[in-house]
Amino acid sequence: MISTVKRKIAIEKELRSKIERACTFSNCEPKIRNGNLRMVEKTNIAYVEPHSVVVKGKLYLFFNEHEYFCIGNLSNKYPLSN
Repeated sequence: MISTVKRKIAIEKELRSKIERACTFSNCEPKIRNGNLRMVEKTNIAYVEPHSVVVKGKLYLFFNEHEYFCIGNLSNKYPLSN
């Protein structure tokens, strides 16, 4: 049987402040959920789940130390400056 280990990844303070600042301009409250690191035991397989933010029913995905974010799924990338 395959078992996985799940560890929470804390969102960086700088990234959190950028998200909250953007939401104050659009007058909305973000629902932020920290990402996870999932590892399959006894293998070298690991997956990093992104931090997810729901704003007005739309899903945004963020990674620590990356200059882009995704909307809806990982194939729609946009620069963080947008």
